[in-house]
Amino acid sequence: MPIYRANEPHRQCVLPFEAEPQALAGLRRAVGRQLAAWDVSGITDDAQLAVSELAANVIRHVGEGSAATLVIEDAADRLRIEMHDTSPVLPRCRQASPFEESGRGLGLVAAVSDSWFAHSTVAGKAVCCEFSNPRVVSRPPAGHERVERGMTMIELYALQWRSSESRPLRSTPAVAETAAEMITDLLYWLSDRGCDPDDILDRAQMHFEAELLKKACGSSSRRDS
Repeated sequence: MPIYRANEPHRQCVLPFEAEPQALAGLRRAVGRQLAAWDVSGITDDAQLAVSELAANVIRHVGEGSAATLVIEDAADRLRIEMHDTSPVLPRCRQASPFEESGRGLGLVAAVSDSWFAHSTVAGKAVCCEFSNPRVVSRPPAGHERVERGMTMIELYALQWRSSESRPLRSTPAVAETAAEMITDLLYWLSDRGCDPDDILDRAQMHFEAELLKKACGSSSRRDS
């Protein structure tokens, strides 16, 4: 069940439905409208795909016509999708072979979301996935040269070296994960060239802190004038 800090605002949308193939299009439209209303439409495509796969799993494994409920929750830093059904059997993600017509649903959900999990409920179970709020990450405004250069480098690194199945860089966790991978590769390269990685990290930290101090002093001078 979702756990929120006492002071954390969140919004919820609950959509009961019958698990029928013809219900999938209506669920996708409902998700699109709700995310647009909450101003988180940047993840609409991924959220709609996740909902389609979760609902299709209910149809396939619980049965057509069974009662199900889609719950969408928007918190300060994430969006959660929950698919509730009446079966107590918890799912597991498996690797489907290229010749199988099914078995890829949870793999797709895992690929487009930041995380997925399942838990038992009084009525059966809920299969959930979460997305980092797309409002958290955005392109930096003009004039932030180092931020702009850093984001461009991360995007180029992701395009060149990350698997095509990796989730897009639309969230802070995805950007941070890629940045860590890129820095690790740079440290390996430096070590291979006989440099001390710790020394390079210390120098980078010094440059970073010096520029922050310079920026803070400049802001203070403008306020005083």
